[in-house]
Amino acid sequence: MTTKTQPGFDPDSAAKSIADELGLPLRQVQSAIELLDAGNTIPFIARYRKEATGGLNEIDLRAIEDALEKATTLAARKVTVLKSISEQGLLTPELQAKVEACTDLRTLEAIYLPFKPKRRTRATIARERGLQPLADLLLQQQPLIQSKQETLAPFVDKNKEVPDTETALQGALDILAEQWAEDVETRSWMTHQAYSEGKISSQVKRGKKDQASKFELYLDHHEAVKKIPSHRLLAMLRGASEGILRVGVELDPSQVVSQLKAKLLTNRQFEFYQELNSTVDDCYQRLLMPATESSVLQTLKEKADEEAIAVFGKNLHELLMSAPAGPRVTMGIDPGFRTGCKVAIVDGTGKFLTNTTIYPTPPKSDTVTAGKELLELIKQHNVELVAIGNGTASRETDAFVADLVRQHKLEVTRVMVSESGASIYSASELAAKEFPDLDITVRGAISIARRLQDPLAELVKTDPKSIGVGQYQHDVNQTQLRKCLERTVESCVNHVGVDLNMASVPLLSHVAGIGPKLAERIVEFRNEHGRFSSRKELTKVPKLGKKAFEQAAGFLRIRDGDQPLDNSAVHPESYTLVSRMAKKLGADSKSLVGNATLSQKLKAEEFVDDQFGIPTIVDIIAELAKPGRDPRSEFRAVKFDDNVNSMEDLRTGMVLEGVITNVTHFGAFVDIGVHQDGLIHVSQLANHFVKDPNEVVSVGDCVKVKVMEIDLPRKRISVTRKF
Repeated sequence: MTTKTQPGFDPDSAAKSIADELGLPLRQVQSAIELLDAGNTIPFIARYRKEATGGLNEIDLRAIEDALEKATTLAARKVTVLKSISEQGLLTPELQAKVEACTDLRTLEAIYLPFKPKRRTRATIARERGLQPLADLLLQQQPLIQSKQETLAPFVDKNKEVPDTETALQGALDILAEQWAEDVETRSWMTHQAYSEGKISSQVKRGKKDQASKFELYLDHHEAVKKIPSHRLLAMLRGASEGILRVGVELDPSQVVSQLKAKLLTNRQFEFYQELNSTVDDCYQRLLMPATESSVLQTLKEKADEEAIAVFGKNLHELLMSAPAGPRVTMGIDPGFRTGCKVAIVDGTGKFLTNTTIYPTPPKSDTVTAGKELLELIKQHNVELVAIGNGTASRETDAFVADLVRQHKLEVTRVMVSESGASIYSASELAAKEFPDLDITVRGAISIARRLQDPLAELVKTDPKSIGVGQYQHDVNQTQLRKCLERTVESCVNHVGVDLNMASVPLLSHVAGIGPKLAERIVEFRNEHGRFSSRKELTKVPKLGKKAFEQAAGFLRIRDGDQPLDNSAVHPESYTLVSRMAKKLGADSKSLVGNATLSQKLKAEEFVDDQFGIPTIVDIIAELAKPGRDPRSEFRAVKFDDNVNSMEDLRTGMVLEGVITNVTHFGAFVDIGVHQDGLIHVSQLANHFVKDPNEVVSVGDCVKVKVMEIDLPRKRISVTRKF
C-alpha cells in the first residue's frame, strides 16, 4: 500500500492523527508507514525491523495499516466532495474549511448530503419549480410585509406546474422538510437521542409466526440501543433478512418532536407558524426518523460485525495454532454407515500411502473383516495415530477402533478430529489436483489424518468460513471478514514457520512476500530440481526477486540443509552477525546453533552496530538456543466417554471430557462426542463472573463439563463447568 501519490493526502498530518488515535509515539508510526510504503509485510516488519519501529507488534502494525487505509480513503473522498460542490458553484471558503477539517467519513458524508446528487424528491421537484426563494423566506420566520396570499402569489406559475398558492406553499414546505432533515446538527442530535433514549425493536411479521421458531426470543422484543449486545442484534437482523422479523428503532415521538419544534420553530407569531409546525411533524415521520433508524442500525451493525469478526479471528487463530500430533504415520478414517468408513494412511510427512473401505457400522456391521483389514494396515505401515472424523457414525467407529486397540494391545493413539470443511476441501480444485485419481471421500480421510499431524498446514487449504468457528459469519461484512481471516492465517503461518521442502502451495502462499503465484513456482521448481538445500537456492526460482526473498526467507525452514541457520528464524541478513558472535566465543557458527549453554554466554550490547540493535540481537540469541522451536503447545488427545455415543446416552449430572470447538460472546460450544456440541453459557464457564468467554477458554481446549439439560427435539445440550 503506497500513500505517496494519493490525491489530497498529507502523510505527516496522517501520521500525527494516527499516533494520537492509537496512543503511539509519532516516530514509531512514521517509521511503520515508511516501511509499509516500501512494500514490507507486517510479519516481516514485526519480526525483523524492531529497531525501526521501536518494537511495534503485529497488532499495533495492523492498527496503523488500517488507520492509514482509512486516512487515504478519507483524503480521496474529500477531493471528490470538494470537486462536486465546486462544480455546482456552491463551494464557499467556510464550507471548504469544514470539509478539510473532517476526521471521519461519516461526518464528511453528513456535510456533503445537502449537495449530493440524489433521485428526484418532493423537494427537488419544488426547487425545479422555482420555490427555493419561498422556502428561504419561510425559514427566516420573520414578520411578513404583505399578507400570506400576497407573499405566495409571485410563486404561482402554471407553466412551472404551480397552479395556485396552495401548491406553492406545499412545495416550499417540502424543501424546508428536506433541509431540516439534512442539517448536520439536527441529524447529529437525533442520532444522540436514538443512542441515549432509543430502543431496538423486533416483531414477527404477519403470517410468519409458524416459521419463526428459531427466532422465538425476538418475536416481540425491545431492548435499549445503548445496551444491546452484538450477538442479539445480529440474530434479529438475520430474522429480518430471512423475512421473518421486522427490526427497527423506537423513540418516544411526542417527546422528540416537541424538542425538535423547540429547536426549529423560533417565532410563534410568524404568520406561517402552523404550517411550519405541521412540517416538523412531516419531517420527523417521513424523513428524519427513517434516516436516523437506518443510520443507527447501520452503525450498530458495523460495530456488531467488528465484534463478531474479532471472535471469528480469535477462534481461527486458536484452531490454527492447535498442537500438532507431529510427523508420525497416521491413519485417517472418514466414518459412515451405508457407504462404509473410508480409510487412508499417510506417512510422517503427510504423503498418501494407501486406502481402503471398511464396514464395521450398521447396516453391515462387519466388524470381523473390518478388524482384520485395519489390523493388517496398522502393522504393515507402523501406524501410530488414528484420526477419526467427528461426523456421522464417528462414535460407533471410535468404539470399534477402541475395541481393536484393546483387544490386540496396540501402541496406537486414537483421536477424534473435526471434519468441518473437510468435505469442501475434498471437492475443491486443489484436492482434485493433488489427488486426481482418488474418490472425494478418500481425499476427506487423507485430510482428516493430516489435520491431526499438523492442523495449520492442512487447514490453510480450506476456506476459513467453512471450518465452523465463527459467529454469524454469513451475516457480517464479508470484505472485512475475509481481510481478518487472511491476516489471521498469515500471522499463524509466519509465527510457526514453514518447511520449504514439504509445504504445499496453499501453505507457502501465506508466507510473507510470497503469495499464490510465487508459491506455485516454488513447488514447481522443487518438483523439478529436488529439495532445497539452502535458503539461497530460493533466488533461482523464476520471478522470485530480492524483495520477495527478503520478506520470506526468515519464515522458511530447511531441515538438514547446508546451513544450520536455515532451519531457524534467524534471517539471512543476520548470518554475518552470528559469525561475529561465534568468533567472539572462539567457536564456529554451526557449533553455536542449538547450543543453549554457549549462546547464554553472549551479551547483546557487545554486538550493537549501525545495522543491528538490541531487540534484534536479543531475538537472535534466543533463537540460537532453540532454533526452529515450534511455538505451538504440546499435543494432548481428549478422552471421550466410551459409554456416551449419542444424545440419547446423555443424562443430567454426567461429568464428561470434551474439547472447545467455538467461542462466542454468549458462551462456548464443546464437543462431548455425541454429534451435537453442548453450550456452556457465559454464566456457566467459571465459578467467578466472566465478562468475556475468551478470558477463560479458547478453541481446542480440553475441558470437563457437567450435563445440565438435554433437549432432544431441538437437539440442544446445556453443560456447565461449575461443579
